[in-house]
Amino acid sequence: MTEGNPTRAGDVEALREQGLQALQQGLPDLAIRTFERALRHAQGDADLWLGLAYAHVQAGAVDAGLSAVDRCLAAEPRHLRGLILKGDLFDHQGQTQAAGSFYGAALKVAPPEGELPESLQRQLQRVRQRSQELQTGFLESVDAVAHRARGHAGSHADRFCASVDILLGRQAVYLQQPRHYYFPGLASIPFHDRALFPWLAELEAQTDAIRREMEAVRRDPNGFVPYIQPDPSRPVLNQAGLYNNPDWGACFLSKNGQPDPAIIERCPVTWAAVNRTPLVQVPGRSPSVLFSRLRPRTHIPAHHGFYNTRLIVHLPLRVPPGCRFRVGAETRTWSEGQAWVFDDTIEHEAWNDSDEERVILLFEVWHPALSPAERQMVTELFAALDAQGHAPPEDSL
Repeated sequence: MTEGNPTRAGDVEALREQGLQALQQGLPDLAIRTFERALRHAQGDADLWLGLAYAHVQAGAVDAGLSAVDRCLAAEPRHLRGLILKGDLFDHQGQTQAAGSFYGAALKVAPPEGELPESLQRQLQRVRQRSQELQTGFLESVDAVAHRARGHAGSHADRFCASVDILLGRQAVYLQQPRHYYFPGLASIPFHDRALFPWLAELEAQTDAIRREMEAVRRDPNGFVPYIQPDPSRPVLNQAGLYNNPDWGACFLSKNGQPDPAIIERCPVTWAAVNRTPLVQVPGRSPSVLFSRLRPRTHIPAHHGFYNTRLIVHLPLRVPPGCRFRVGAETRTWSEGQAWVFDDTIEHEAWNDSDEERVILLFEVWHPALSPAERQMVTELFAALDAQGHAPPEDSL
């Protein structure tokens, strides 16, 4: 091989080939000089910078190799071999997180294997395997921290362990997304701690009597109506198959702040029980108190509620096996007589996979983090909105 002065593109290509030959022959010093001479006339050539990087690595100068591969990726950020080499160099130095990042980028930008030469296909197979090894090691290390936390703190580590699942991409982040009104500063908590609602025990103690009233209404063929019904003053844009569908039925003791005296007369224990709770009282809007019926093999798709200033109470009355309820990332099964309180502005959905009906008592209470003054402000705001005809959005899922 000769060392001339490149003055034409052909000369640069000749030097490129000479540099590659020097690498193949295990002559890194010659390869370095050759690639450097070519780069004097082709500073933006990513392949030349990559050749120089390989030459420095072959010579044992890893830092110089990193510098050269950086110039390669600066010229061409999606350079497949450059991404692989930088991942390899970081991996060699024990910087596994950085290595995994570049390996992942290489796998992301790689074209289908059928479009690549066999040598590069083999490299990608190696990179894929190493990426899986690094990911497994990372997961095991982080999971070990969560396991230790669970062992020491038990249920007190629930939130921390959820944060680990989010970090690892195993759990989505679910936040409040009210469809009409958002009050800032209220934490996004799917199911709230029972300790915040001391009146739950008294409500649960009335389960049998409430169930008897519900069953009497359930036997009435006109006792339940579809939960989502037509309203000529409001459009329904997302029907989800449940518009005017009795599979999701309701018997309203009160709907949007309008009590139904006939139903209340038939369900006095239920009405008295819910009125001993902090029901939301907003004229024309709240409270809504109802028996919610879900017929067999029915799914209520994921949706969000209207206001985060309220929470929803479920008192399960009739729950066959195969019924479940998800709020955010947490899925629970109802147990008859055991109430819970949840935030319906966090994405939620319900299933009845059984061959029997599921029925719960459902009503809305003020969010406990709102002060009495804030509750009054919200009530006055809604009154002003309603006076101007500013209705909530479409009555849909």
